[in-house]
Amino acid sequence: MVTFDEEKQEESVRLLREKEEEDLAAALAERHGVPYIDLSIHPIDLDSLRVIKETEARAAGLAVFNATDKKIDIAVLSPQNEKTTEAIEDLKRRGYLPEIFMASHQSLERVWDRYKDLSYSFETKSGALDISNDEIIEVTRKVRALSDIKSMIESVLSLKRAYRISKILEILLAGAISLKASDVHLEPEEESIRLRYRLDGVLTDILRFDKETYELLLSRIKLVSELKLNLKEKAQDGRFSIKLAEVEIEVRTSLLPGPYGESVVLRVLNPDAIAVELDKLGIHPKLLEILNKEVKKPNGMILTTGPTGSGKTTTLYAFLKRIYNPEIKVITIENPIEYHLPGIVQTQTEPDKGYTFAEGLRSALRQDPDVIMVGEIRDDETAGVAVNAALTGHLVLSTLHTNNAAGSFPRLLDLGVNPKVVSSALNVSIAQRLVRTLCQSCKKESLLEGADKEKVEKILSEISDKIYLEGVQKDKNWTPVGCPECNGLGYKGRIGVYEAILIDAEIEKAVIKNPSERDIREAAKPQKMLTLAQDGVIKVLKGVTSMEELSRVVDLAV
Repeated sequence: MVTFDEEKQEESVRLLREKEEEDLAAALAERHGVPYIDLSIHPIDLDSLRVIKETEARAAGLAVFNATDKKIDIAVLSPQNEKTTEAIEDLKRRGYLPEIFMASHQSLERVWDRYKDLSYSFETKSGALDISNDEIIEVTRKVRALSDIKSMIESVLSLKRAYRISKILEILLAGAISLKASDVHLEPEEESIRLRYRLDGVLTDILRFDKETYELLLSRIKLVSELKLNLKEKAQDGRFSIKLAEVEIEVRTSLLPGPYGESVVLRVLNPDAIAVELDKLGIHPKLLEILNKEVKKPNGMILTTGPTGSGKTTTLYAFLKRIYNPEIKVITIENPIEYHLPGIVQTQTEPDKGYTFAEGLRSALRQDPDVIMVGEIRDDETAGVAVNAALTGHLVLSTLHTNNAAGSFPRLLDLGVNPKVVSSALNVSIAQRLVRTLCQSCKKESLLEGADKEKVEKILSEISDKIYLEGVQKDKNWTPVGCPECNGLGYKGRIGVYEAILIDAEIEKAVIKNPSERDIREAAKPQKMLTLAQDGVIKVLKGVTSMEELSRVVDLAV
């Protein structure tokens, strides 16, 4: 007895129809002189789908199935269709170089069906993560609080599809941009992965998630950062960029092996975060007046000092914005370029390829500049070239890693700079820290008393120029509370605390004697400038920040 398998018969008919459709597409392709392609057996480059939107692709009867930079492969139903030719011409106007193939309708359906697998991001060959599309911009609009990030990631974690990993990374980055986080920390622990943001300089917990998801997320981060996927026992550093509307944000990736897996820190270099005007940085008006004069000098060196993350680069950019005009040439040597300034020539060092700060500085000097900004003086070679530039008619702006303004003098001597040359080359040394500013919506007023009062009185008593204390009350301070406006942190935003030492005859004498920081501070006392502690205490008494916050970043020991 013969049994009839209806299901098997239907499958045979379906395969026959598909074969007939492919044969027809192949015959039509030959007639039109266009190569034929069967997309059921050809790999589809998902990222290439972003070249044209799904609705436009369907309307035009085409599909982009492969893309390498601007070269794209396009499958079409008919090369003579009016909407198809219009769409292809539009792609050419956008700079694409299309190669046309003919395919069946079922082939195109297979490609169009893959649009649903797209994440909101776009990884280019150079590692750029393009999140300019509307969905991600919408994420940045929705994020108003830390809880928003947590709920959005948790909702994606519940998905089972593979592309959820890309979405998690996008939400992490979009959230960091929205909340102005400077770093994203992913830290493997014994049972789970800890996610934290550095907000206004302080690490804040967001949530914990499972290790299985983290392994996939780590691979995605390595991929976009152009790091080795199989290397797990060594530290790695990479970078990628995010294009958000008109702004390109660079992200620096740092991987560090540990007992429970690789720890990741993503440093988010948002140009908007450092585009601050000089008079908005928190510099005392009296010091600001002095610095405005110093940056207008035609030569010499201005140094900003402080630990990593103290806002040194932001201050240098503010100086550049203040002095730039079309009549001067300004060149910056940075790693990386954090903020693109119109009218200024910027170059990025690549130490791996031998292009160091010293080499960049030498090259910049051959370009006939008036002002040069060197991202950091970290070795004797860079120090020597920078000092020489300051002595030969250039204004040089740079940074040093020292704890205070006085520390830059012994540091330059340690780097081999001639003591007699230091005082001729250096105009001013500035030290700075960043303190969180109290949330103006919820800060709480209290009486200044006990140990805090003693500290404040001692620090204020050492201010020799009493003009700094005009209008400053000495009995109250303010403490953080926390409200929805500040994500319950009690602080919102940051401001600088500054000190500076100018070069004068007393400093010049001290420098020649191979001085310590203490010697320089003593020599600078007649200048009657505020120290970091004094500037910070004045900001506390004005309700800008709290004693607790100031003590976190400035040594107030008396």
